[in-house]
Amino acid sequence: MNAVVNPVFAGDGRTRPQLAELVALRSRVAKAALPRLESHAARAGAQSSRLYGRGMDYAESRIYQPGDDVRRLDWRLTARSGRLHTKLFQEEREGRLLILLDTNQSMRFGTRVRFKSVQAARAAALAAWYVVRAGERVGLMEFGCVDRLLRPDAGPRGALAVCGALSDGGADRMRERGESLSDALSRAHRLMHGANRVLLISDGLEADDAAKGRLLDLTRKAGVRVLVVADALELSLPPPGRYPLEHEGERREVALFGERQRREFQQRLGAGQARLNAMAQSLGIPHRTIDTTADPLDAILALLAPGVRR
Repeated sequence: MNAVVNPVFAGDGRTRPQLAELVALRSRVAKAALPRLESHAARAGAQSSRLYGRGMDYAESRIYQPGDDVRRLDWRLTARSGRLHTKLFQEEREGRLLILLDTNQSMRFGTRVRFKSVQAARAAALAAWYVVRAGERVGLMEFGCVDRLLRPDAGPRGALAVCGALSDGGADRMRERGESLSDALSRAHRLMHGANRVLLISDGLEADDAAKGRLLDLTRKAGVRVLVVADALELSLPPPGRYPLEHEGERREVALFGERQRREFQQRLGAGQARLNAMAQSLGIPHRTIDTTADPLDAILALLAPGVRR
């Protein structure tokens, strides 16, 4: 089994996203059912936004977090689960989704079909088309090797702006070094531009210890969802064999034959995705994991549909 090699040209759909494919994903979303309306009140978009404050309509419940209003505890769910849960409410106004996209070097890796970075871009494009179809605005904040922010915008213009940013590589905004998840979440907390929902797409490799606290802070300001993108070798034990890998023109071969050796390799390679999933789980944040061969649409619909808990 060969690893995906470095790109020889931009936009091949394997190592770099193709703008045409990202735009074409609009037709996939057009066939998906929109979530049912949760209120009969008038609104700007086709679905209500998720503002976690003193709205009139119940949205969902999540695990209690320090600082939550004790008057809004969900006693029934608390009794069933044995853990304190807080009720969240929504207001009727136009929703705004901010996509936080990891562009650190670890995302430029893949052994099946495409790089993680390309799969992440496909997922982000699907999310953009989905929310604008539902009447929301969508924006993008890239972190890691690319530093870029697109303020949430409405309609096809908003989704096209996201697709364009995803496909151009951000060469004019490249950082000399990557960025930790905690630093990225701190920036997002300051630069949300009214977003009331956040979708974090990452492989978790830069999920440092401080990220959990920053992620918790973000949940107090917006509804957070996490999509973890992983390679097949990060999710399951690799079969015995020799694995050629290439990075920045340098080719190496890794021999994996013994079970212990293969297990240690898989655990080290998959440490990031395991850490980010565990972080989201502990905070009660809905999360999904996809590999580089999957169709991201189901995961996006599951995360962005109302009422998702885990």
